[in-house]
Amino acid sequence: MRNFVVSAIVAMLMLSCSDELSRARPYILTTATTGGTYYPVGVAIATIAHAQLSESHGISLTAISSAGSLENIKLLRDNQAQFAILQGPFGAWSWNGEGPISSPQTHIRSVSALWQNVEHFVLLSELATSGEIMDLDNLNGQRYVLGARNSGAEQTGRFILETLGIDYEEKFTLGYMGYGPTTSAIQDGNIVGMNIPGGAPVSSITQAFALMGDRLTILNWTQEALDKINAKYPLWDWYEFPPGTYPNQTELIRTVGSPNVLVTRDDIPEEVVYQVTKVIWENLATLQDIHRATRDMRLEIAVEGLGAPLHPGAIRYYREVGLDIPARLIIEEPTAVLN
Repeated sequence: MRNFVVSAIVAMLMLSCSDELSRARPYILTTATTGGTYYPVGVAIATIAHAQLSESHGISLTAISSAGSLENIKLLRDNQAQFAILQGPFGAWSWNGEGPISSPQTHIRSVSALWQNVEHFVLLSELATSGEIMDLDNLNGQRYVLGARNSGAEQTGRFILETLGIDYEEKFTLGYMGYGPTTSAIQDGNIVGMNIPGGAPVSSITQAFALMGDRLTILNWTQEALDKINAKYPLWDWYEFPPGTYPNQTELIRTVGSPNVLVTRDDIPEEVVYQVTKVIWENLATLQDIHRATRDMRLEIAVEGLGAPLHPGAIRYYREVGLDIPARLIIEEPTAVLN
């Protein structure tokens, strides 16, 4: 009887292990707050990848919300996430240990440039005397939101303002909120402006302009301002909003944008990253139908604006489709194997 029980237990354990091995390997894609672009696009990428890779390749991808790029780097470091969407500067900062990143994150590998992360510096129209970015230098203690604490919006906002010579610590009363609460705060009159970087159109900006109309202004950029922020990290370029991009917008707005990037950990198997990269680019039309921001994405610029070296799985895909890969994005490393 004892031998029978032991045999039964062993059989159950083997069946359990077999079931476990047959399940899709779960990976987490961390995004940002739900009111921006990262989260809905991340959910779309994860949904497409799961649908096409779960049964065929045993790869499962799930998107989660977060405070943004800075938290995403910490989640990758602690292996609480295996993929992440970052603002372009964070790709460079994380690899080099610069800006808000205190030490080099040598485990991070690039997968792809995605869509443009567009700067939306919004100000009450009554305070936007010229309608240009340097109007922020005229604030006098009013409450302005750069983003949630430790978010990518906050950190890149600080970098931009410091580079432009705007003493925001002295001239602003800083608020810290995610995109959704920030939109509510400006509608309620609790803040005078907000920094909402994201793929256009950003849902929270759309909501605010639908309710407030010409009482809000998205500040235009000048060539001088663009040259200043590109001096160290040449990532930004012009980005224009045609009239009608946002509700009640009657004139063209000229701002700037930099690429968002998809990154992963260096210990993720080559085959996994290859399949995820492939499924994104081979389903780009579906992704673009889901969110307008991804209409900026083009395979021919998939390796532009990347601050960290490419993962071998991504290199394998880009070589298959004939892309030229800059030498700085290739490093020699052992190939991970699928467990």
